[in-house]
Amino acid sequence: MPATSVIGLQWGDEAKGKIVDLLTEHHQLVVRYQGGNNAGHTVKFDGRTYKLSLLPSGILQSHVTSVIGPGVVVNPLALLRELDGLAEGGQDCSDRLLVSDRAHVICPWHLAEEAALEKSRGSAAIGTTMRGIGTCYGDKVGRSHAIRIGDLVDADSFAAKVREIVPFKQKILNALDPDASQLDPEQIIAEYAAAADRIRSMACDTTTFLLDALDQGKHMLFEGAQGSLLDIDHGTFPYVTSSNSSGCGIHNGSGVPEREIQHMIGVAKAYTTRVGGGPFPTELDNEVGEQIRIAGNEFGTVTGRPRRCGWFDAVATGYSARISGVDSIAIALLDVLSGLDELYICEAYDVRGTVTRTLPSRCEDLAAAVPVLTRVAGWQEDITEITEFSALPANAQEYVRTVERIVGRPVEFVSVGPDRAQTIRMNLN
Repeated sequence: MPATSVIGLQWGDEAKGKIVDLLTEHHQLVVRYQGGNNAGHTVKFDGRTYKLSLLPSGILQSHVTSVIGPGVVVNPLALLRELDGLAEGGQDCSDRLLVSDRAHVICPWHLAEEAALEKSRGSAAIGTTMRGIGTCYGDKVGRSHAIRIGDLVDADSFAAKVREIVPFKQKILNALDPDASQLDPEQIIAEYAAAADRIRSMACDTTTFLLDALDQGKHMLFEGAQGSLLDIDHGTFPYVTSSNSSGCGIHNGSGVPEREIQHMIGVAKAYTTRVGGGPFPTELDNEVGEQIRIAGNEFGTVTGRPRRCGWFDAVATGYSARISGVDSIAIALLDVLSGLDELYICEAYDVRGTVTRTLPSRCEDLAAAVPVLTRVAGWQEDITEITEFSALPANAQEYVRTVERIVGRPVEFVSVGPDRAQTIRMNLN
């Protein structure tokens, strides 16, 4: 398939990196098209575990060119730290990475501004990762105080922009927080200039590069960050990220027309998790939720924050599958549910007396939603060594089939452990 995409169908952290890693061997390019270093992917490769944020999960495959598209916001220092971390583990990947010269640059004032904004919100804080993602996207949309990778690698242009922007940003920071630290433009210029020297050879017009690659018949894989329910336009606003994290973001984040993508795979955990604030109808704030959290090691890859855990929400996941146009689903971490006597899947919401199978557009309505649950008997067996769907316990098979039926998309992959070999591929024919 010339072009395939992998999209998260929940609130992120769906184990997309593993599916991307599995598919990478069949593709020549892997593309990140939105988000920044607020994303987190865990990939096992050659017996080592790698934590990736900005870099596409396919970066570890030597035959692959990895691309960071124009829809991504890039912290140059974070990008280089990540590349250096891989190099220390014996994986020097910098010569097979391209960064769009149209991608916007996260600068120190973005982190300071985001921290001040979250502090000012008090108990209504959105729960951002404090990486400056939202404030960088804000400047991108505002246009006046934005810096792109193309500016970063032009030393004179970058220095002029920093000297112009810093006094303006300092006024904002001082207004938000009287104790805000002072930004030093010359220090920022020097620090980022050193990063620019290393990134300059990677920076290019990735849009033209990808379009040319399609014309040449090369196979490319698009890797979504976060999850569809965090999409700025289609997610649970305002508790969302600042980019189009559903399949809707592929075109504007990469420059590749969506009609070029032949296969869209949506990834969902066998249960649901969420980090930070926002409504969560199936949340289990009890011993069962804690059992899932511990068994699934549900702590943020980037932040280390404990994730909120709950039953599988087929209403929200089905909505994501539709807006992203997925052809099939990958169910991750099914093994985490082993040992539970009974399991539940949310097939509808009761919102103030009205039953609906549609995700409400207003957070106030989603917060009022009571899940309508379908019970599926649990299983006690360890399933981590199983390689065929028919060998799974009957109740585990029934669980997968129930998810498939309610969500309305066929299941293509079932993950029963963290290793790439612990993946069952279904026959969709």
